[in-house]
Amino acid sequence: MRVQAIFNRDGGTFRTTDMEAYARHAEEVFAAAGHHLDCDIVESSDIEMVLRRCAERTDLDAMLAGGGDGTISAAAGLAWQSGMPLGIIPAGTMNLFARSLKIPLDIWQAIDALADGDISAADIGTADDRPFVHQFSAGLHARMVRLRNAMTYRSRMGKIIANTRAALGVILDPPEFEVEFEVDGVAESRKVSAINVSNNRFGDNGLLYADDLSGGHLGFYTTSPLKPAGVARLAFDILRGKLRENADVREMTGREVELHFPRVDRSINCVIDGELLPMDRDVSIRLHPGELKVIVPKVQAGNMPTTATAAA
Repeated sequence: MRVQAIFNRDGGTFRTTDMEAYARHAEEVFAAAGHHLDCDIVESSDIEMVLRRCAERTDLDAMLAGGGDGTISAAAGLAWQSGMPLGIIPAGTMNLFARSLKIPLDIWQAIDALADGDISAADIGTADDRPFVHQFSAGLHARMVRLRNAMTYRSRMGKIIANTRAALGVILDPPEFEVEFEVDGVAESRKVSAINVSNNRFGDNGLLYADDLSGGHLGFYTTSPLKPAGVARLAFDILRGKLRENADVREMTGREVELHFPRVDRSINCVIDGELLPMDRDVSIRLHPGELKVIVPKVQAGNMPTTATAAA
């Protein structure tokens, strides 16, 4: 294959990596596997523009994106829209998409695994036509991200500390709001502190990512209105991988979710794959089963449908 790699030099692990040496290593590993790989090392301010140009090229067989979850999410959306296969190098803090695809979290091991990998089909979601590979969320998570974004940090550890401080702020002042929703035709209305719509249901892990991205469904989670003690219990249950044992959480699955927020105002936000965004009064969320072509390690490829199977 002819592959173009785009590495965000400002993404997490890459900040402390000799990127020129890493790019040479990647090209050598892909060449040894019978592929031709070219690498571009890009500043974060230019990453989306360069990814878009790469996705629009007609002389490539695949693209490789390296960086944090924001970079990977942007690359996935562009690859999906162009139909180009995507490989990812997890260089961020959480690396949730890589975890779901069982890609090694070590950036050097990831290169080896992808050079010898296969193309499989993964699901991808959209929220009002904006692609996401992980989740759409509102309420607790959005408030935590807003509080974290107001803090200053310059390292991966700094981001972790900022997340911890923001989580404490949410525990002390949890949101409560009304939502009307419809999941595959089943309609309800309730007050909640949180909504999460995930690309396939969450696994039993403390980071809330899907164990399988080829299940063909959205996970839909609502959390009852919570006081500080309830938020603390929820956080504890999430960290120990016991989300479903929390009495305040309800889980549903479906392919289509319609959300209506009767009293939303301009100060309310949502989070899509880690990015804080303004939230409209109405949000339409859809799953697109098997439409994202991904390069995964051979072992994982055996557990996922091929692109031909997904198309059928």
